[in-house]
Amino acid sequence: MFWFVFHPELSMASRGKSETGKLKQNMEEQLDRLMQQLQDLEECREDLDEDEYEETKKETLEQLNEFNESLKKIMTGNMTLVDELSGMQLAIQAAISQAFKTPEVIRLFAKKQPGQLRTRLGEMDRDVMVGKLPRDVYTQQKVEILTALRKLGEKLTAEEEGFLSENASATLSQFEKVTACLGSEDKILALASSGVK
Repeated sequence: MFWFVFHPELSMASRGKSETGKLKQNMEEQLDRLMQQLQDLEECREDLDEDEYEETKKETLEQLNEFNESLKKIMTGNMTLVDELSGMQLAIQAAISQAFKTPEVIRLFAKKQPGQLRTRLGEMDRDVMVGKLPRDVYTQQKVEILTALRKLGEKLTAEEEGFLSENASATLSQFEKVTACLGSEDKILALASSGVK
């Protein structure tokens, strides 16, 4: 016969891990909803008048900013979550500052998925060759993907680095500088929210 000895500290550790996992999943789902909202807005742009479009976009960015604030509060003091959610924070900052305009790229950046970003880049290279993707859209999205990959610690080829320096917008360059020299997530987020208010 075996006796099971209950260790409360083990149970609490696994419960904490489980709660962290659930919280991370909830945050990802909330971010997905906001990114879907942005994507839907871009897809319906022709059906809306300019004021309606701008107002809806502003509301969505405000919701992103509020989401960012709650993310900051949740992460305070929880190193596991800081690690898990830091990519999400940078991606939200990119969206709020309008450095990134492609919801799908923001979503993959937030979820720290460099492999999927690389796959998307490959698909875009093919689409632009066959004329399925306009060159200006291709350039904008490629710059966003390469920036996201760099922020996720991926090594870029010399060709990719060249493309990035040739095509990065002023907003994107500003985002790069701010996130590179500040390093601290709090400072990045403080700057992000001050840019929106």
